[in-house]
Amino acid sequence: MRRVIEPILAGTSLRDAPPDDVRFVLDLGLCRLDPSGGLVIANPIYREVLPRVLASNATASLPQISPTWLKPDGSLDADKLLDAFLAFWRQHGQPLLGSVHYHEVAAQLVMMAFLHRVVNGGGTLEREYAIGTRRMDLCLRYGGPQPVTLGIELKVWRDGESDPLAAGLEQLDAYLDGLGLLTGWLVIFDRRRGQPPIARRTTATGVRSPAGRAITLIRA
Repeated sequence: MRRVIEPILAGTSLRDAPPDDVRFVLDLGLCRLDPSGGLVIANPIYREVLPRVLASNATASLPQISPTWLKPDGSLDADKLLDAFLAFWRQHGQPLLGSVHYHEVAAQLVMMAFLHRVVNGGGTLEREYAIGTRRMDLCLRYGGPQPVTLGIELKVWRDGESDPLAAGLEQLDAYLDGLGLLTGWLVIFDRRRGQPPIARRTTATGVRSPAGRAITLIRA
Protein backbone atom coordinates (compact mmCIF):
# COMPACT_ATOMS: atom_id res chain seq x y z
CA MET A 1 0.00 0.00 0.00
CA ARG A 2 2.86 2.36 0.80
CA ARG A 3 4.21 2.10 -2.78
CA VAL A 4 0.96 3.62 -4.03
CA ILE A 5 -0.12 6.05 -1.28
CA GLU A 6 3.31 7.64 -0.84
CA PRO A 7 3.67 8.79 -4.48
CA ILE A 8 0.12 10.19 -4.43
CA LEU A 9 0.90 12.29 -1.35
CA ALA A 10 4.27 13.34 -2.79
CA GLY A 11 2.75 14.22 -6.17
CA THR A 12 5.18 11.94 -8.00
CA SER A 13 4.51 9.08 -10.41
CA LEU A 14 3.58 5.44 -9.82
CA ARG A 15 6.31 4.07 -12.09
CA ASP A 16 7.78 1.91 -9.27
CA ALA A 17 4.44 0.61 -7.99
CA PRO A 18 3.70 -2.99 -9.10
CA PRO A 19 0.29 -3.46 -10.76
CA ASP A 20 -0.75 -5.80 -7.95
CA ASP A 21 -0.20 -3.02 -5.42
CA VAL A 22 -2.36 -0.65 -7.44
CA ARG A 23 -5.07 -3.31 -7.70
CA PHE A 24 -4.84 -3.87 -3.93
CA VAL A 25 -5.65 -0.23 -3.01
CA LEU A 26 -8.42 -0.22 -5.61
CA ASP A 27 -9.93 -3.39 -4.15
CA LEU A 28 -9.71 -1.92 -0.65
CA GLY A 29 -11.59 1.16 -1.83
CA LEU A 30 -8.81 3.53 -0.71
CA CYS A 31 -8.24 4.78 -4.27
CA ARG A 32 -10.14 5.00 -7.51
CA LEU A 33 -9.34 5.70 -11.14
CA ASP A 34 -10.40 9.22 -12.01
CA PRO A 35 -12.38 9.51 -15.29
CA SER A 36 -10.05 12.32 -16.38
CA GLY A 37 -7.04 10.10 -15.81
CA GLY A 38 -4.84 8.96 -12.95
CA LEU A 39 -5.25 7.25 -9.60
CA VAL A 40 -6.76 9.38 -6.83
CA ILE A 41 -7.77 8.94 -3.21
CA ALA A 42 -11.30 7.50 -3.25
CA ASN A 43 -13.18 10.25 -1.41
CA PRO A 44 -12.78 13.48 0.62
CA ILE A 45 -12.89 11.62 3.94
CA TYR A 46 -9.95 9.41 2.99
CA ARG A 47 -8.10 12.46 1.62
CA GLU A 48 -8.34 13.96 5.10
CA VAL A 49 -7.80 10.82 7.16
CA LEU A 50 -4.81 9.27 5.36
CA PRO A 51 -2.34 12.15 5.97
CA ARG A 52 -3.51 12.47 9.58
CA VAL A 53 -2.95 8.77 10.22
CA LEU A 54 0.46 8.79 8.54
CA ALA A 55 1.46 11.84 10.58
CA SER A 56 0.32 10.27 13.87
CA ASN A 57 3.86 9.33 15.01
CA ALA A 58 5.10 12.86 14.32
CA THR A 59 2.04 14.31 16.08
CA ALA A 60 2.63 12.13 19.13
CA SER A 61 6.31 13.17 19.13
CA LEU A 62 5.67 16.91 19.01
CA PRO A 63 7.07 18.87 21.93
CA GLN A 64 4.89 21.19 23.96
CA ILE A 65 4.38 24.31 21.87
CA SER A 66 3.15 27.57 23.33
CA PRO A 67 0.57 29.25 21.03
CA THR A 68 2.67 32.36 20.47
CA TRP A 69 0.87 32.85 17.12
CA LEU A 70 -2.34 34.04 18.80
CA LYS A 71 -3.17 37.70 19.33
CA PRO A 72 -4.70 38.80 22.66
CA ASP A 73 -8.18 38.65 21.08
CA GLY A 74 -7.64 35.01 20.03
CA SER A 75 -7.13 35.66 16.32
CA LEU A 76 -4.19 34.30 14.34
CA ASP A 77 -1.07 36.39 13.75
CA ALA A 78 0.46 35.00 10.53
CA ASP A 79 3.83 36.69 11.12
CA LYS A 80 4.16 35.13 14.57
CA LEU A 81 3.02 31.80 13.16
CA LEU A 82 5.91 32.00 10.68
CA ASP A 83 8.36 32.74 13.51
CA ALA A 84 6.96 29.83 15.54
CA PHE A 85 7.26 27.40 12.63
CA LEU A 86 10.84 28.44 11.83
CA ALA A 87 11.86 28.01 15.47
CA PHE A 88 10.08 24.65 15.66
CA TRP A 89 11.63 23.36 12.44
CA ARG A 90 15.15 24.45 13.34
CA GLN A 91 14.98 22.79 16.74
CA HIS A 92 12.81 19.72 16.14
CA GLY A 93 12.64 19.12 12.38
CA GLN A 94 15.54 16.70 12.08
CA PRO A 95 14.52 14.23 14.82
CA LEU A 96 10.84 14.37 13.86
CA LEU A 97 11.64 13.46 10.24
CA GLY A 98 12.97 10.18 11.58
CA SER A 99 9.66 9.41 13.28
CA VAL A 100 7.79 9.20 9.95
CA HIS A 101 7.93 5.90 8.07
CA TYR A 102 6.86 7.38 4.72
CA HIS A 103 10.24 9.01 4.00
CA GLU A 104 9.28 10.63 0.67
CA VAL A 105 6.65 12.74 2.40
CA ALA A 106 8.19 12.95 5.87
CA ALA A 107 8.73 16.72 5.75
CA GLN A 108 5.18 17.39 4.58
CA LEU A 109 3.72 15.15 7.29
CA VAL A 110 5.77 16.78 10.05
CA MET A 111 4.69 20.26 8.94
CA MET A 112 1.06 19.12 8.87
CA ALA A 113 1.46 17.75 12.39
CA PHE A 114 2.67 21.18 13.51
CA LEU A 115 -0.18 22.97 11.73
CA HIS A 116 -2.74 20.60 13.26
CA ARG A 117 -1.47 21.70 16.64
CA VAL A 118 -2.01 25.31 15.53
CA VAL A 119 -5.61 24.85 14.33
CA ASN A 120 -6.65 22.44 17.08
CA GLY A 121 -9.98 23.66 18.38
CA GLY A 122 -9.90 26.95 16.49
CA GLY A 123 -9.60 26.24 12.79
CA THR A 124 -9.20 23.75 9.97
CA LEU A 125 -6.44 22.48 7.70
CA GLU A 126 -7.45 21.46 4.18
CA ARG A 127 -5.10 19.75 1.69
CA GLU A 128 -4.88 19.11 -2.02
CA TYR A 129 -2.51 16.60 -3.62
CA ALA A 130 -2.42 14.45 -6.74
CA ILE A 131 -0.13 12.24 -8.78
CA GLY A 132 2.25 14.12 -11.07
CA THR A 133 1.81 17.57 -9.54
CA ARG A 134 5.01 17.33 -7.43
CA ARG A 135 3.43 19.45 -4.74
CA MET A 136 1.01 19.49 -1.82
CA ASP A 137 -1.25 22.48 -1.15
CA LEU A 138 -2.52 23.38 2.30
CA CYS A 139 -5.20 25.86 3.30
CA LEU A 140 -5.18 26.89 6.95
CA ARG A 141 -8.31 28.62 8.19
CA TYR A 142 -8.45 30.05 11.70
CA GLY A 143 -11.50 31.66 13.29
CA GLY A 144 -11.82 34.40 15.84
CA PRO A 145 -12.91 38.02 15.57
CA GLN A 146 -10.71 38.42 12.47
CA PRO A 147 -10.72 35.08 10.58
CA VAL A 148 -7.48 34.30 8.75
CA THR A 149 -6.99 32.12 5.66
CA LEU A 150 -3.44 31.11 4.74
CA GLY A 151 -2.53 29.32 1.50
CA ILE A 152 0.64 27.20 1.65
CA GLU A 153 2.39 25.21 -1.05
CA LEU A 154 4.87 22.48 -0.14
CA LYS A 155 7.60 21.42 -2.55
CA VAL A 156 10.52 19.02 -2.10
CA TRP A 157 13.95 19.48 -3.68
CA ARG A 158 15.41 16.03 -4.27
CA ASP A 159 18.75 14.79 -5.62
CA GLY A 160 19.12 15.22 -9.37
CA GLU A 161 16.43 17.90 -9.62
CA SER A 162 16.65 21.64 -10.24
CA ASP A 163 15.49 24.23 -7.74
CA PRO A 164 11.64 24.02 -7.66
CA LEU A 165 11.26 27.73 -6.85
CA ALA A 166 10.01 28.92 -10.26
CA ALA A 167 7.52 26.08 -10.68
CA GLY A 168 6.40 26.48 -7.09
CA LEU A 169 5.63 30.17 -7.50
CA GLU A 170 3.57 29.53 -10.62
CA GLN A 171 1.65 26.71 -8.94
CA LEU A 172 1.10 28.79 -5.81
CA ASP A 173 -0.32 31.65 -7.91
CA ALA A 174 -2.90 29.25 -9.34
CA TYR A 175 -3.75 27.91 -5.88
CA LEU A 176 -4.11 31.39 -4.37
CA ASP A 177 -6.32 32.41 -7.30
CA GLY A 178 -8.73 29.66 -6.29
CA LEU A 179 -8.66 30.79 -2.66
CA GLY A 180 -9.00 34.48 -3.54
CA LEU A 181 -5.82 35.38 -1.62
CA LEU A 182 -3.15 37.97 -2.39
CA THR A 183 -0.34 36.38 -0.34
CA GLY A 184 0.82 32.92 0.70
CA TRP A 185 3.71 30.70 1.73
CA LEU A 186 5.92 28.59 -0.51
CA VAL A 187 7.83 25.99 1.52
CA ILE A 188 10.72 24.17 -0.18
CA PHE A 189 12.08 21.24 1.79
CA ASP A 190 15.65 20.53 0.67
CA ARG A 191 16.04 16.75 0.98
CA ARG A 192 19.21 16.52 -1.16
CA ARG A 193 22.15 14.68 0.34
CA GLY A 194 25.07 16.67 1.72
CA GLN A 195 23.10 19.74 2.81
CA PRO A 196 23.87 21.68 6.03
CA PRO A 197 21.89 20.77 9.15
CA ILE A 198 18.26 21.91 9.19
CA ALA A 199 19.00 24.41 11.96
CA ARG A 200 21.47 26.21 9.67
CA ARG A 201 19.70 26.02 6.33
CA THR A 202 16.16 27.02 7.37
CA THR A 203 15.39 30.56 6.23
CA ALA A 204 12.44 32.78 5.29
CA THR A 205 12.54 35.57 2.71
CA GLY A 206 10.05 37.63 0.75
CA VAL A 207 9.72 37.08 -3.02
CA ARG A 208 7.33 38.08 -5.79
CA SER A 209 5.28 35.54 -7.72
CA PRO A 210 4.80 35.80 -11.51
CA ALA A 211 1.40 37.39 -10.81
CA GLY A 212 2.99 39.98 -8.52
CA ARG A 213 1.90 38.47 -5.20
CA ALA A 214 4.02 38.98 -2.09
CA ILE A 215 5.08 35.43 -1.17
CA THR A 216 6.90 34.21 1.91
CA LEU A 217 9.54 31.75 0.72
CA ILE A 218 10.59 29.24 3.36
CA ARG A 219 13.60 27.05 2.62
CA ALA A 220 13.73 24.28 5.17
